[in-house]
Amino acid sequence: MKLKHLLLVGIFAAGSLMNAQEVKKNVIEVTGVAEMEVEPDEIIFNIGIKADNKNQLAESEKLLFETLKNNGVKNEDIKFKSMYQNLYSKTTKFTKSFQFKVNAKTNMSALFEQLNQKWVSNLNIAEVKNTKIADFRKTVKINALKAAKEKADYLLGSINKKTGNPTEIIEIEDYMSDTILPVSYKSARANIQMEAAEQNLDYSFDNIENIKLKYSIKTKYEIL
Repeated sequence: MKLKHLLLVGIFAAGSLMNAQEVKKNVIEVTGVAEMEVEPDEIIFNIGIKADNKNQLAESEKLLFETLKNNGVKNEDIKFKSMYQNLYSKTTKFTKSFQFKVNAKTNMSALFEQLNQKWVSNLNIAEVKNTKIADFRKTVKINALKAAKEKADYLLGSINKKTGNPTEIIEIEDYMSDTILPVSYKSARANIQMEAAEQNLDYSFDNIENIKLKYSIKTKYEIL
């Protein structure tokens, strides 16, 4: 009988625990949003060179590296991308493409003027970056979470309630610009025509649009 009594007590206790777990706490769900504009400090360019034969292509490549070096671009910031030979072309038969990276110290106008050569086939922006973008992302997300808490506080305060502990935090990435182009380049997004170097356009970092970060954090807080 004693064993049966203990089993019954255990069953009742388990049932009470399950009922307690099923009790839902009153919560408020809010979304906080934060934005930031970040000035770019690096631009990565695609550049192509062309030639009628291999020797001419090698000479063009040498001139390219010399030009970039003279404008402060380091060898490690120049990357080979591809090479192509057109056996059917009556004119240009060899092309080679590279990527190179410049920073805010680079004199962009001087660089473009020096790259305005017949052996340069194309030049376009591959990417605009900020070297500390990861830190800025964290800041924006933290600010979004703070905005969510602030929203919960004033909404609950309006009905004489208080914000309790968070029960759920969900990160939502709304938008991050991945294609930032200088104002002067907008009319020719696909490729920057080399003739533009003669049109007194401003190629400085001041003419580059900022990188825009925007994040949302959805949260749930207990209502006290």
